[in-house]
Amino acid sequence: MSIESDRYEMLTGNVEDEKQVTPATIGERIRRIREEKGLSYEQISNLTGVDVDLLRKMEMGDIQPQIGVLVKLSKALDAAFSRLLSGVGNRVYSVTRKDERKLVSRSTSKKGKDLYTYQSLAPEVQGRHMESLIVTLEENPEQEMSVHEGEEFIFALENAVLVKINDDMFELSPGDSIYYLSTTPHMVAAKKGRAVILAVIYEG
Repeated sequence: MSIESDRYEMLTGNVEDEKQVTPATIGERIRRIREEKGLSYEQISNLTGVDVDLLRKMEMGDIQPQIGVLVKLSKALDAAFSRLLSGVGNRVYSVTRKDERKLVSRSTSKKGKDLYTYQSLAPEVQGRHMESLIVTLEENPEQEMSVHEGEEFIFALENAVLVKINDDMFELSPGDSIYYLSTTPHMVAAKKGRAVILAVIYEG
């Protein structure tokens, strides 16, 4: 094993363990909170701009919501973004060992294409306003953009990453980073095949 690949393994751990993926978990959280609030699909759709049919598919686990959609849903449901993403924490701090990461979720496009898989690095912290994630990116040839509240910091770990901000396209190599306001239309994807990033998201 090379020094570079060993460093990558040290940073990322077992990111791509498909056995850890639990597709219905986030959908179940959305449904539970929506029902607790007594809100209909139509009401949530009006607040977020997400189609009713898409909301139903998310709750059923057929479509896995992208992070930007989760931010919008958290606002509409008056629930913390972190609660939808990784559940309610119960600690004031969190130490996450690379071989103890429990949460892996997958995000898909509206057509059901896998866009990225991510692990939360601090799901145990209660009341947090940031999410730090290890994200395995897929290609996004349709360049589907995202807009939501908050701010994002991206640090490239492995392979080339494409970041589009409005009409500006950037290519990040391992070690490069970018910080942007999430209210600006943006897209983050692998240039070819797969890429891995560290993403820190502040929900705003």
